[in-house]
Amino acid sequence: MSKPGGGRAALSTRGGRAALSTRGGRAALVVGGSLGGLLAANLLLRAGWQVRIAEKVAGKLEGRGAGIITHDALFAALRRAGVTVGEDIGVGVAERVALAPDGRTLARLELSQILSAWGHLHALLRAAFPVALYRQGLALESLSEEAGQIAARFEDGSVERADLVVAADGIRSTARRQFAPAIRPRYAGYVAWRGLVEEARLSPAMRAELFPRFGFCLPPGEHMLGYPVPGAGESVVPGRRRYNFVWYRPAPETGVLADLLTDARGKRWDEAIPPPLIRPEILAAARADAARLLAPGFAEAVAKTEGLFFQPIYDVDSAAMAFGRVALLGDAAFVARPHVGMGVTKAAEDALALVEALAVEPDVPAALSRYQAARLAVGKRVVARARRLGASLEARARGEAPAEPPIEQVIAEIAVPAAAAL
Repeated sequence: MSKPGGGRAALSTRGGRAALSTRGGRAALVVGGSLGGLLAANLLLRAGWQVRIAEKVAGKLEGRGAGIITHDALFAALRRAGVTVGEDIGVGVAERVALAPDGRTLARLELSQILSAWGHLHALLRAAFPVALYRQGLALESLSEEAGQIAARFEDGSVERADLVVAADGIRSTARRQFAPAIRPRYAGYVAWRGLVEEARLSPAMRAELFPRFGFCLPPGEHMLGYPVPGAGESVVPGRRRYNFVWYRPAPETGVLADLLTDARGKRWDEAIPPPLIRPEILAAARADAARLLAPGFAEAVAKTEGLFFQPIYDVDSAAMAFGRVALLGDAAFVARPHVGMGVTKAAEDALALVEALAVEPDVPAALSRYQAARLAVGKRVVARARRLGASLEARARGEAPAEPPIEQVIAEIAVPAAAAL
């Protein structure tokens, strides 16, 4: 794994304000230190930019997130970002299987894929980026252009200036909220229950049935899928891996979702609730429903997952990705429902397109216009495809009873390689 040395960028302070040193190259500030931000930062660093990352979360991020569907484009971006892509990048499967609630096999599809984990990729990208240039506990407050640079003001009162700001600050992007306040997350009408369970905790029967495959189960009006991912210490050794699952369930906003988002003290959270605050009776009901509705192997995974949580599903569909010297990247620009399995790959391709545009066009605003021209339509296509794949779930949340797509179609379309999807 390539580990660039420190000293590529420096922080100088003048009059109580911080500025990225531009000695030896132009300065970029990346807001957001998750996968998209780290990909952009590592690529910019290797293109000669002076780069710093400002991450809002003060604590460790490595344990967050869950499974990642990989694509060839993601591997290409990781290599250019300084990551060695070896056999331990993920767990390989050779086929897909759809199971009935009673455990019968309903359909099979040969499709080789490599499945990874958010924490694994984050650790690799963090190792490729200089430690001193990744700052945490910095929550962006606003951005403004001053004297040909962008001034980023943070909630702690600090200010940093750069020639370019890459806003990779996710679905609740502060930068998007400032420059495009009309673009807001739109609730899709359903939630995804998620979890990771240690392979060693699962029964031999479940492991034999589901670990070699990408699995599906479709009880009426719901979608369950799961696959193996690297385990603790990023291990891909059989017996030390984890099983990742995503279980989509309709949750009308004014009834079910409001209850799900209410904690034990009666506080109703907006958009998402911290997993530790999900009420015990909500978790117990989900486990009971899993035992009643899902194939035995999936029900076992839900029952044995210690950190069971849910995420409301949203769309974000931006009309622009470039605002002068500010670029939106990844989920800050577009959030597609997870059915496409392309969130991280989309961010990786955004980062590649951004660096390539900056290499061709020395003027930053002109380069960002080029970047937007390359990626805006792609983001819209990904969001549109994800909406189509989740249309029946959304209709159920509206009280409709749509015809369910054939199970063979579902397993052939969900989270398939990017080239086939688009």
